Amino acid sequence: MNKSNYVAIMAGGIGSRFWPMSRTNMPKQFLDILGVGKTLIQSTFDRFATFIPIENIFIVTAAQYEDIVKKQLPDVATQNILCEPSRKNTAPCIAYISYKLYQLDSNANLICAPADHLITETNSFIDTCTKALHFTSHIKALITLGIKPTNPNTGYGYIQYESLSVGDNIFKVKLFTEKPDNALAKTFVASGDFLWNAGIFVWQVKNIINAFAKNAPELHEVFDGAKDKLNTVEEKETIENIYPLCTNISIDYAVMEKADNVYVIPSSFGWSDLGTWKSAYETIEKDYLENAVSGNEVIVFDATKNMVQVPDNKLVVLQGLDDFIIVDTNDVLLICKKDKEQEIKEYVAEVKRKKGDKYL
Repeated sequence: MNKSNYVAIMAGGIGSRFWPMSRTNMPKQFLDILGVGKTLIQSTFDRFATFIPIENIFIVTAAQYEDIVKKQLPDVATQNILCEPSRKNTAPCIAYISYKLYQLDSNANLICAPADHLITETNSFIDTCTKALHFTSHIKALITLGIKPTNPNTGYGYIQYESLSVGDNIFKVKLFTEKPDNALAKTFVASGDFLWNAGIFVWQVKNIINAFAKNAPELHEVFDGAKDKLNTVEEKETIENIYPLCTNISIDYAVMEKADNVYVIPSSFGWSDLGTWKSAYETIEKDYLENAVSGNEVIVFDATKNMVQVPDNKLVVLQGLDDFIIVDTNDVLLICKKDKEQEIKEYVAEVKRKKGDKYL
């Protein structure tokens, strides 16, 4: 294993579209959403630990989840758990680990990946990451992994890339497009030169720091001014002081859409961002009526293509529903059409408005 290869697993989100199973105090990355015997973050860690030294794997999470991370990932050293005092999206998260790592290893080559994605073809994923790390170790490049689209999904961002490769299946990026409407998504897929944006990035930290300096100078100024305090006893207090100064912005908007040295690897490794209940439905094994059922005591009559997530000790009799999401927890029952799942965030906001934080 290359000792200058690192991973930052980003695990600070609250997964509101997986409500009511995903809650503020226990979001989806810390849950076994798919019923495989591991939480999503445990699966992600295990995947990276096969080709990255464990001491080089960092977790960036919200401060309130530090104890959960320690419990679920006991092999991760405490100093490798970076706690954000507030949620500021992916750009400050990536800036934090990048400026910190540069002080430790100026040749650090870093993969930044979400904690809650599904990847079913591990060997293909490792091969793709290894190729990306090799490229970025020699070229001043910012690499993103793009997924070959299987349908005109409107829930993903899209990446357009040049037709001529610059390396082994590595291409210069032409354009990023955020979540298009259905007609535009169909055009993108039909063209053959667009990929889904997986939100998995690879670069040398010195090159992403240069990209921050050029394209997000406000963030660069904040973290560059604090770099001497990182990896010291003053780090925690310093981060608490500078995070309120950070813009709430994604790495895509802050850097990737502006930089001129962005490349993509068209990839296929059984990926899903598991962003919604429908995406979980597409992954989970189904019965003969195409219901994806999690729960030992569910009886179904004339119901098809439903996503059912209920407690193992609860008898649920389901009749006559087609294409619904049914999620039952100890204090919330959600019944929602699958094609309305993008509105779950709105339902959560309404619950907060009417009921406060009790059910969040």
